[in-house]
Amino acid sequence: MPERIAFRMNLNPGQATEYKKRHDEIWPELSQALRDAGVSDYSIWLDPETNHLFATLIRADDHTMDRLPQTEINRRWWDFMADIMQYTDRNEPLVIPLQNVFHMT
Repeated sequence: MPERIAFRMNLNPGQATEYKKRHDEIWPELSQALRDAGVSDYSIWLDPETNHLFATLIRADDHTMDRLPQTEINRRWWDFMADIMQYTDRNEPLVIPLQNVFHMT
């Protein structure tokens, strides 16, 4: 059964407009790589008071999301976004997994 996951990332102060612009112009090959990895219904929300980005997505049972960081297109995107987001020392976005505590259908 497909699974919905959620996570939080941190945007650098003053970068909301640039973040939205870059995602409005997301590279088609990155969108395709996400789809090919079994990702769908991907949304990112911004809390402008904290600069927290809240993301949700659905991943297929047979998803390969764990392989995305090794792809060239994903690495290029992360390099492209590194100047406007908080990153780890491995040059990856700082991602905080979130626990589902309520879901209404």
